[in-house]
Amino acid sequence: MFLDNRQVAMDSVLEALADSIDYFQDNLERLRPSLRDSLKPHYEARGQSMRELQELAREHLSMLPRDADVERDDYMWLWSRLKSFVGNESQVVIGELLEQERVLMQALSNLMTHPLPDALEPKVEECWKGCRALIRELYALQKSRPKRR
Repeated sequence: MFLDNRQVAMDSVLEALADSIDYFQDNLERLRPSLRDSLKPHYEARGQSMRELQELAREHLSMLPRDADVERDDYMWLWSRLKSFVGNESQVVIGELLEQERVLMQALSNLMTHPLPDALEPKVEECWKGCRALIRELYALQKSRPKRR
């Protein structure tokens, strides 16, 4: 089954949401406890938003769920670990989380260029606002660099 441009854009958003959640969960142990505690609520809310968007996409865009790109996840994890050898591990993870947010913002921007069903519009805007809030939090955490572990 071929997807139309709107479905492709929604699929990109759902994939970016899943990737950001997976990356955060895979790297929890690399973050200082205080960073973990400040970021966890953002990702819990993101998980809820993603599930709701998946349901709305199924209902209004006739989309079926799909699996994440596992090879890409493995590459990102390995690259991040290598960077940790020369930098503060928490700061490396924060930088990678910011990159995940950039990818998500691009996907959301693209999705917003398409006409969306009325039921989807508020949830997409909520994801946008959540992404912006997380970006602000990540930049604040990046600026408050403690001494290297």
